[in-house]
Amino acid sequence: MTRILVVDDEPQILRSLRINLRARSYDVTTAATGAEALAAAARTHPEVVLLDLGLPDMDGVEVLRGLRGWTDVPVIVLSGRSDSLDKVEALDAGADDYVTKPFDVDELLARARAVTRRATPSGAEPVVQVGGTQVDLAARTAVRDGEAVRLTPTEWRLLEALVRHPGRLVGSRQLLQQVWGPAYGEETNYLRQYMAQLRRKLEPDAERPRHLVTEPGMGYRFVP
Repeated sequence: MTRILVVDDEPQILRSLRINLRARSYDVTTAATGAEALAAAARTHPEVVLLDLGLPDMDGVEVLRGLRGWTDVPVIVLSGRSDSLDKVEALDAGADDYVTKPFDVDELLARARAVTRRATPSGAEPVVQVGGTQVDLAARTAVRDGEAVRLTPTEWRLLEALVRHPGRLVGSRQLLQQVWGPAYGEETNYLRQYMAQLRRKLEPDAERPRHLVTEPGMGYRFVP
């Protein structure tokens, strides 16, 4: 079930989209302000964001920039502004598409499917080996010696953030914000605790990890 965050300060639009999207089996979260949107995105980790520009507490472009500080989630801007400069500003800030109000729900959903496909192209959900454990990101399963290895949602998010970039150093701040949300950046004890848990579950020798490697003072690296 695809998770969608809808951000708009017009109650009738929120209600209409919530009803239409849920009827089509989407998991819908709504927000009426920019602050609510950023908090909801950190909490629910949506797969698509539908974002109005005219919010009461901040401009939608500010929300978009806030999201882009820690996530690459596809964002479709919904706006009554038809000026090309507004579109350019939103696209430059990281929007994936721009839909002008009023809009057709079926067309909007087609665009949502399109940006989701671009965000997760074929092969983007890899099956990887971490020691003797086979990890399937699409199915969210980890299997070792024919037995399932249970991972918590937070452990999955942390593991996914690393294995999607094999061999690459991922900074501690980036990991914290990607896994726990934009308000986090200094709580490195969270990373140490959850990395220790992942290593105990996945590494052949948790005391001498070969795949989930610490780069002291910088971050972590997944070594295939």
